Amino acid sequence: MKVNKQEIGPYEVDGVVYHADTCLPLIDAHDRNKIKFKALARHTYPGDRLDDNTLGLNSIGYWDANEPQDWGLDWHRNEGIEFHFLESGTMPYSQENKEVVLTPNHLTITRPWEAHKVGNPNIGMGKFYWVIIDLGVRRPHQEWVWPDWITLTESDLKQLTNFLRQDEKSILKTDQRIRDCFKRINSAVNTDKKGSNASRIRLLVNYLLILILDLLKTEDIVLDESLIDSSRSVQYFLKELDKNLSEDWTIERMSRSAGVGLTRFTHHCKQLTNLTPMRYLTMRRLEMSKKILIENQALTVGEVAYSCGFTSSQYFSTVFKKHEKCSPNEFRKLRQIDLSLTAYPEV
Repeated sequence: MKVNKQEIGPYEVDGVVYHADTCLPLIDAHDRNKIKFKALARHTYPGDRLDDNTLGLNSIGYWDANEPQDWGLDWHRNEGIEFHFLESGTMPYSQENKEVVLTPNHLTITRPWEAHKVGNPNIGMGKFYWVIIDLGVRRPHQEWVWPDWITLTESDLKQLTNFLRQDEKSILKTDQRIRDCFKRINSAVNTDKKGSNASRIRLLVNYLLILILDLLKTEDIVLDESLIDSSRSVQYFLKELDKNLSEDWTIERMSRSAGVGLTRFTHHCKQLTNLTPMRYLTMRRLEMSKKILIENQALTVGEVAYSCGFTSSQYFSTVFKKHEKCSPNEFRKLRQIDLSLTAYPEV
């Protein structure tokens, strides 16, 4: 199968622009004949294109690795809820603070805001399936909207949604029915020709959701409404902020990215950090700048300033001196002296 690398581009949800995953290591492994891979997908997910009969289904497929692999999928999030299933072999898998080795018949549940990776650092040998369904949300507090072709009854879908939203269970041991369902998905994906199996795929995804609901009913599920509170969405945003400090943040843009109204965002930020959003941003940028000043001696103060999101070296120096009681260059020199004394203490 030829992997489709077409760039579909970013898309928008509630005024926030998102970029779909590209799974480049997987594409590269397939191109090098390291792995068998087949998927149906949309956006920038790799695979043959899904048509409009399955809108909301972002990716469905599998890979089959029958030799040692030299690649993995590093930490990422998906544009929807993802169900992974391992049919055979073993697979190193990490989600949030959990690191496990999946074994046959393990099912994982990954919500859109949950960071996860496959491989440690390389994937294992095994046959690995996935289904990613877009629910129109990116944060824990947002209401889920299932695709209109999901045909579970209102009460069943509400119960499934509550289980998935208000419980953090992420790894389940499944039964033969779920295994058989994924094998049928395998067949439907393999034989699809430009949407010819859209009806069959819709039925199989609905059946999979029914089986997952049955499985969750047998688990010791304790619903926790705090997991869908807007404060949790702000907490996730603040956790991600450290990786994006150089961006041109305003308080309005931060609240939109968190998916929370400006007033609520400011309130939750103050509760979580004891700082206003913009002050918290400044503090994080300063902490990042101190690290860079020490570890990257060749960078100028201006380069450090821009890499941390400050609009000018002069403004950066002013803010830095106000908080650290010395200039960035003085801080760098003082830390060099401290490091020298530590490395070569007096005898």
